[in-house]
Amino acid sequence: MTGQLKLSRGSEVRFPSTTWRTAAGRRGASAAHVRVLGRGVDLKRCDSAVAQRSPVDSRGEMVGVVACGSVSSIKALWETRIKKRKEEQEQRKNARGGATDRLGVRVWEDRVVLARLKEKLQTKDGRLVLQVENEEWKSLPGCLAQLSQVQEWQIHRAGLLKIPHFISSFQNLLVLDLSRNTLSEIPEQIGKLTRLRELMLSCNRIQFVPAELSGCESLERLDLAMNRDLNELPDQLRNLTRLQHLDLSMNDFSVLPACVVSLPALRWLDVGGNRLQHLPEDIHRMESLHTLWLQRNQLEKIPDNISRMESLDTLVLSGNRLRDIPALMEGMSNLRFVNFRDNPLALDLTLYPKIPAEDGEDEEDREMFGREFMQMYIRVSRERAHAALNEHRVTQ
Repeated sequence: MTGQLKLSRGSEVRFPSTTWRTAAGRRGASAAHVRVLGRGVDLKRCDSAVAQRSPVDSRGEMVGVVACGSVSSIKALWETRIKKRKEEQEQRKNARGGATDRLGVRVWEDRVVLARLKEKLQTKDGRLVLQVENEEWKSLPGCLAQLSQVQEWQIHRAGLLKIPHFISSFQNLLVLDLSRNTLSEIPEQIGKLTRLRELMLSCNRIQFVPAELSGCESLERLDLAMNRDLNELPDQLRNLTRLQHLDLSMNDFSVLPACVVSLPALRWLDVGGNRLQHLPEDIHRMESLHTLWLQRNQLEKIPDNISRMESLDTLVLSGNRLRDIPALMEGMSNLRFVNFRDNPLALDLTLYPKIPAEDGEDEEDREMFGREFMQMYIRVSRERAHAALNEHRVTQ
C-alpha cells in the first residue's frame, strides 16, 4: 500500500500487529492525525516525512510527528522504535550481568587470598601470629580485616608499600613488625591501637611520623632505624609514657628530638649513624636511661650534665669528633662500659700495665677505650693542666 493515507474522522487502519485510528471528536484534528491504540503515542501532521518524538501533551500522551506519508513508512517507523527499545533493554541486562560477574570474580579472588593468608598463621608463645617472609605483598587486601583476632604481624621483605588504613580494626594487636619493606608513611589510624606494645619499622623509607602515634599508649618499643631521610619526631610522642626502647639509628637527625628527652620510662636509646652535632644540656632528664648509643655522629663535645645520669650503664661515643672527655664523668660510678674509639682526642694515651680482661670482655676495647681508659684520660688531663698552670706561674 503506497501513496498518501486519507482517513476520515473516526476511521481505523489495521496492520498485522498495530491498529491506527484518527483522533475522532478532537477539535481541530486533521485527517492524518492518528494514534496507536494501547501505546499512548500520537502522530501529528507536519511537513516532515519522518516521525519524531515530542513532549507529553496536556492529557499525558507522548506525541510524535508524521507527514501524510505511506502506510509502509509509518509501519517501518514503529518497528524501528520497537527494535531500538529491545536493544536498550538487552544492553541494560548485559550491563547488570557484567557487574554481577565482576563482583563474583572479586569475591572468589578474596577467598583465595584469604586462604593464602590463613596458611601464614602460627601460634607462638600463646599468640596468634601472621608471619610472611620473602613473599611479594605490595599491598594487603581488605579481606585481611576478617582476621582481626591476630595479635602479632611479622611481615618482612615483602615489598609492602603502605600500611592499610584498616589496621585500626586489629584491636588485639600487640606486635607490629614490618621491618625491611618499602613503606613510605605511617597512617594516622595506627594511633587507634591502644594495646600495641612493639612497633618495628626499620629498613623502610619513612620520612614522617604522625602525631597520632602518641595514641599507642601501651607502646614499649619503637624501632625506626635505617629509614635514611627521617629527621624529626612530633612533640606529642612525649606522651608515650611506657616507651622503654627507642631506635633512631641510621637516619638524618641533626639534633636529638625534644620529645625523646621527655620520655620518662626510656631505658635504651640508639641515635648512632645520624648527623648529631651536639647533645641537649638537659640530657640528664633521661633519669631511667641505661644504654646510650651515639656512635658515628658529628659530636665535638659532651655536656657536663651527662655526669648526672645516674642510671647510665653503657655509653658508646665511637666515631665522633671529640677532642676531650669531661672531667665530671670520672664520678660516674655506675658506668660499666664506655667507648671513645675513633675520636681525635687531644691526648694519645695507652693503658700500662695491661689490666686483665673480665670473662666475655674484649681485652683491646677494655684496655684502650673502656672505663679505665676514661678515668686515666681524665686524670692525666688534669695533671697536665696543673703542670701547665704551675709552669706558667714560674715563668711569671
